[in-house]
Amino acid sequence: MSELKTDLRPVSANDLDQIAVLDEQVSGDSRRGFFEKRLKMQAKEPNAFISLAAISGNRLAGFLFAHLQDGEFGRNEPVAVLDAIGVAPDQQGKSVGRQLIAELDRIMEQRGVDELYSQANWNQPGLVEFFSSVGFELAPRLVLERPAERVDF
Repeated sequence: MSELKTDLRPVSANDLDQIAVLDEQVSGDSRRGFFEKRLKMQAKEPNAFISLAAISGNRLAGFLFAHLQDGEFGRNEPVAVLDAIGVAPDQQGKSVGRQLIAELDRIMEQRGVDELYSQANWNQPGLVEFFSSVGFELAPRLVLERPAERVDF
């Protein structure tokens, strides 16, 4: 695996188009609306969010979005939640994702946060493998969901 050295910086509104395109290439879905909302929320509450852009040359090689929560997951201390991470298909396997996670760790440490949570769909084995390679482990809880409809008992 060859390492691609990237410049890391906070995501700006000017990155939105490149992030939306890259994310759709990687995930197969358009989540532009999510990223637009996240950038607006980040502008209002910068200390509650962490976003990073990995730049190689003059193009986006990868990105990361996380937010901070207090008192979540049964803890009293703040935790970080990794909401989205993406690396351009032609840059995967070149340590871009690892560089993004390492910088996230550094920022979390500065902010007094020592736990990072995320989730991945079971049918994303590449993402699950990446998460495992950067130290994520299965959490001791189940994530449950159901449609928001009335349930008759």
